[in-house]
Amino acid sequence: MGSPAAGATRDPGLQPERTRLAWRRTTLTYTVVAVLAGRQVLRDEVTAAGVAAAVASALVWLAFLWVAHRRMTALDTPEPRALPTGAGVAAVVCVICLAAFGVTVL
Repeated sequence: MGSPAAGATRDPGLQPERTRLAWRRTTLTYTVVAVLAGRQVLRDEVTAAGVAAAVASALVWLAFLWVAHRRMTALDTPEPRALPTGAGVAAVVCVICLAAFGVTVL
C-alpha cells in the first residue's frame, strides 16, 4: 500500500469529469443569480447604486466565467493539476462580491 511508482501513469477515472460538471453547474447558478440581480435593478426604481451594483455584478460574473473556463480547460489534460490557490481565491472573491451586490440591489 505504498505510493505509486514514479513512472506509473495516473488513472483519474471520472473525477475530472465530475469536477468539470460541478464547475458548469456553479457557473450556471452564478449566471442565474447575476441575471436576477440585474432584473431586480430594472424592475424597481433605477438608482445609481443599483446600476453600479448591476454593472459590478456583470464584471465579477465575467471574471468568474474566466476562472471557471480556465479550470475546465485544465481538466481536459491527461493529468489535471490541482486548482491553483490564486484561482480558488479568485472564485471565492467573485462569489462573495456577487452576494454583496445582490444585497445592494435589494
